[in-house]
Amino acid sequence: MCEPRYFDVHYAINPWMRDDVRVDTALALAQWQNLIDTYRAHGHTVETVPPVPGLPDMVFAANSALVVAGRVLGSNFHAEQRRPESAEYETWFKAAGYDVHHPASVCEGEGDLVPAGRYVLAGSGFRTTRAAHDEAQEFFGVPVIGLRLVDPYFYHLDTALFALDDPDDPDGGTIAYYPQAFSAGSREVLARLFPRAVVATRDDAMAFGLNSVSDGRHVFVAPQATGLIAQLDHRGYVPVPVDLSEFHKAGGGIKCCTQEIRS
Repeated sequence: MCEPRYFDVHYAINPWMRDDVRVDTALALAQWQNLIDTYRAHGHTVETVPPVPGLPDMVFAANSALVVAGRVLGSNFHAEQRRPESAEYETWFKAAGYDVHHPASVCEGEGDLVPAGRYVLAGSGFRTTRAAHDEAQEFFGVPVIGLRLVDPYFYHLDTALFALDDPDDPDGGTIAYYPQAFSAGSREVLARLFPRAVVATRDDAMAFGLNSVSDGRHVFVAPQATGLIAQLDHRGYVPVPVDLSEFHKAGGGIKCCTQEIRS
């Protein structure tokens, strides 16, 4: 995770970012720290990457890479404003002892690449390209399933879908997702692969309910996504509401702020 010391909305690269938005930096810092404290209270380890002046979106650590079995596929951002973030995160990973593959194609890390059971689900349509899906498959040796996003409010896959169960369990795994964020063909693919999926409403998706993190039991989720929380509870998961509403102003939430290191 990366401290939101410089978090702000200085430009618009998705529909959530508007000229009239003002960020409460103190509130953003408090919400981010609460997320860290909540992760640690549930037994998770949190590492931090130093923030850099002039990179207001660096707080969205999920976009920096995808890490599977200790292998790191870095990022190559679509928006010019975010491109310097890649080098900062690659420096951190290398200092931590990881080898990093820098993608040739536009690739925005866990924003569009989501491990789910035996697959990596991969979004395209607004940011990450289909060529990056091929790179990810060649690099990780894991089947990559391409999914096309069609609603600009769900510009990254992790705003419209998240994995609920342990991605290292090849026989387990289901997801929660908002079907209308996807093309008709992609909806059919998801329905075939994940017949037990939790299907979210647009209200819950717009509340960043699908920008969640699950450890297989606990689901760290936006408290505004009340319908999704009820569904998760009914399925036997333990919802852990964490409010990151200040980050919604830039189109991000819990998952966007969280890079998961699968070693």
